[in-house]
Amino acid sequence: MIPRLTGALVRAVMVVLLIATPSALLPGTHAETTQIVALVSLLAAIFTLIEYNSHYPSLVEFREAPPFNRLRFFALFAGVFLLSVIARGQVYPTTITDFFTVIGRRVGDVIDFPYSPVRLVVLMMPDEASRALIDSVRTAAGLSYLISILSLSIFVLILRLHHWPARHGGFNVWVNLPTFDPTAGGDVVERLNRDAQVNLILGFLLPFMIPAIVKLASDLLNPISLENPHTLIWMVTAWAFLPASLFMRGIALSRVAQMVSNQRRRAYAAAQEEGMATA
Repeated sequence: MIPRLTGALVRAVMVVLLIATPSALLPGTHAETTQIVALVSLLAAIFTLIEYNSHYPSLVEFREAPPFNRLRFFALFAGVFLLSVIARGQVYPTTITDFFTVIGRRVGDVIDFPYSPVRLVVLMMPDEASRALIDSVRTAAGLSYLISILSLSIFVLILRLHHWPARHGGFNVWVNLPTFDPTAGGDVVERLNRDAQVNLILGFLLPFMIPAIVKLASDLLNPISLENPHTLIWMVTAWAFLPASLFMRGIALSRVAQMVSNQRRRAYAAAQEEGMATA
């Protein structure tokens, strides 16, 4: 009971730190923004505390299959933190802010090639956008995309080298996949593979679709202003994090389907051996 509660409290504090990072690092944050951030942080902390302190699942997937959620959280936190540091450096430059700004700018320039997701993010900017704003968007997009690729690569390495999630013992589908109903109909393996393919396709398409959708919406409605550093940080981080998260979920579901299939094969082989022995 105590270890579970302690872990839930630590996770709740980390979630609050994630949400409050831009407001804490960026100078000149309005009081209204601070109040909204405090409210969202409180709600997110309560949800995290209840979810991880409970023995029963609700919404969070792969709750008992670390380090899936930990890796996603640290990828999201790294993106928000580094973009906040870069934005702070535009007002109060330091050695650290200049260091991450240079890295982000170089990464953005390297990834900014024709038809790349970063190029599409830059092209979605309105024609009247300043050169400085376009450079900031390119830097943020390049750094966020690099973080998402690194997190996805680390997850694949963990999957291959440590045989995730089998190294943690049995995999409880009810706890780790609370939104998946094995009794809904159809073969479980086929449904898991189908869901995995859908997530992989969406993970591949979203970095290209989101800029196109934003560009289309900006032609019909008021364009989304990325001059506000808070908007820039959260939008670009979400643009890079959501596809990587879907990719990871698709790979994880495919791995679970493979485990179920292997378990069936072993059970079938054991049943055949038992039948031959009794005969």
